[in-house]
Amino acid sequence: MARYRVTTGATELPDDTGCSILHVDMDAFFVSCELRTRPELASQPVVVSGGGPRSVVAAASYPARRFGVRSAMPFATAKRLCPHLVCIQPTPGLYGEVSRGVMGIFRQLTPLVEPLSLDEAFLDVGGALRRLGTTPGALGARIRERVAAEHGITCSVGVAKVKFVAKLASGMAKPDGMVIVPAAETLEFLHPLPVSALWGVGKRTEEQLRQHGWHTIADIAATPPARLRRAAGRAVGDHLWALANGHDDRAVEPESAEKSIGAEHTFDVDVFNRAELGLELLRLSERVGATLRSRGLRGRTVSIKVRFGDFRTITRARTVLSATDVARDIHRTAVELLAEHAPTGAVRLIGVRVEGLDTGDEGEQLSFTNDEPRWRDAEVAADVARLKFGSAAIRPASLLSPREE
Repeated sequence: MARYRVTTGATELPDDTGCSILHVDMDAFFVSCELRTRPELASQPVVVSGGGPRSVVAAASYPARRFGVRSAMPFATAKRLCPHLVCIQPTPGLYGEVSRGVMGIFRQLTPLVEPLSLDEAFLDVGGALRRLGTTPGALGARIRERVAAEHGITCSVGVAKVKFVAKLASGMAKPDGMVIVPAAETLEFLHPLPVSALWGVGKRTEEQLRQHGWHTIADIAATPPARLRRAAGRAVGDHLWALANGHDDRAVEPESAEKSIGAEHTFDVDVFNRAELGLELLRLSERVGATLRSRGLRGRTVSIKVRFGDFRTITRARTVLSATDVARDIHRTAVELLAEHAPTGAVRLIGVRVEGLDTGDEGEQLSFTNDEPRWRDAEVAADVARLKFGSAAIRPASLLSPREE
């Protein structure tokens, strides 16, 4: 794939005519954000993780990956693989802040941006090329330069005719690179790759395909569609044949409205005490309420998620009288749901979510008989204080540690 890779500062690019789809993926995103203030750790194996006995690896640096450490791996396993692993606690709010800045760069170039997560997105730049007087490859290089200059992190870019190939290309560009797949060479790029590279092919499907003698994408492309349908079913067979022949008609879909906002916490040790669970629900409700207010959203349904020590998991929800972004209201409903629907026992994880979101343009539900203080005003004032002085500047007294009290 070296022939498709573009080195930093290259003056000659592969032919990118008709390659209007870019896939941009940040490199080891969470770790990269943290290392901006810890540059001395840049060459060391680093993970972002809670570090507790039940924590998982949220992100691993490339030096850590050389030891087999991967995202979503239990931290204890990662530590066994790499005893000198450096663990950095996640910084609340940091990754969302950097993500919004990076996505803002994308949207300055084209309105057709489809975020897949905090750290990756598809861009359709076809309509922006003439306005910007550039080419897809040059635009990819410009994005990489701006992300590095403005946010201090690196990203990898794939440039291709269709989404599926652009995403494959960005993966091959990692870390800190760009791969351009000329439209005319799409099949030449795809066909040597293993069947596992096809979008939607997991381990089980890969095993089934290999049992039929299909090991590479070229094998799939050369197989009559009817045989693929008999082996994998009509929908899957047609899907695999289309991709193997370079067809992917999915358009880049700009970000859709959020459907829910939530937060959850896994305890290091199972919790039995309902008062302690109530405090954790308050902490989570504060986070959810602050996120809702920062995005100008309110929700009509509050739900809780409870995972017990034996991994049984329940979710329960309740629709409130009027849409809310007030942590006090969210917490009250969450506590009621816990008391009414969750059996006693060891709790491993607890979460809060608000659904049925809207912008609150219809206004706030008023009551002529309610003499309670306006808690939303207090929470908005707390948001301002935290923005100015930090996340620990103000919080409910019940969440203070004994020393802080």
